[in-house]
Amino acid sequence: MIATQKIAVVMPAYNAGKTLEKTYLEIPRDIVDEVILVDDKSKDNTVEEARRLGIEHIVQHDDNLGYGGNQKSCYSKALELDCDIVIMVHPDYQYTPLLIAPMAHIIANGVYPVVFGSRILGKGALKGGMPWYKYVANRILTLVQNILLGQKLSEYHTGYRAFSRNVLESIDFKANSDDFVFDNQMVAQIFFAGHEVAEVTCPTKYFEEASSINLRRSAIYGLGVLKVSLEYRLSKWGLLRPAYLQGKK
Repeated sequence: MIATQKIAVVMPAYNAGKTLEKTYLEIPRDIVDEVILVDDKSKDNTVEEARRLGIEHIVQHDDNLGYGGNQKSCYSKALELDCDIVIMVHPDYQYTPLLIAPMAHIIANGVYPVVFGSRILGKGALKGGMPWYKYVANRILTLVQNILLGQKLSEYHTGYRAFSRNVLESIDFKANSDDFVFDNQMVAQIFFAGHEVAEVTCPTKYFEEASSINLRRSAIYGLGVLKVSLEYRLSKWGLLRPAYLQGKK
């Protein structure tokens, strides 16, 4: 806990058996109260590794629901456990869990309700091995998103995110896609609800075991991001209101 606020780390997992231990051992258990792993029907030994490590909450999907579907289970379980701060860390060890403490402190002290770990602040992305085409696409998409959403984030595509309970309860994240565009729909919901987002510099690692999507899926994701950004702007102008921006019923 930090200032009596209960902290959960959620890990959306798919075939993370080789990297789960490295990730888990860097989680600061002196402040993290609950660790939740949601396995999206992995084909490897992810669940067995999670049990061996003693992870206390393991949720197993009967079917592969996708990255967004996995996150829905992550956040739902954290809220069910009455956690006040929820931090998503990918178990593929692309992001170091050593930043959990500063991200949690920012929220616990009421500075910002949402914190993103940014690969773009500083030189973390290219230094860590991000492919050049992904870096260029990230910069272009982020520029367009900042214009359409009226924000100034350094990137929208990080998977390292921390939320206050109030933020998660104020948006209808279950209305979002089950695919990768879930992340950007969630960002749109957060800004549409009037919340602010802080960023911290985050080093990153690209290696064989780290999860990644191929060029084709990256292109589909990019088009989805542009669609979400346009929907947000049109919603702000009162011309459109997609289901995920209509708020909780």
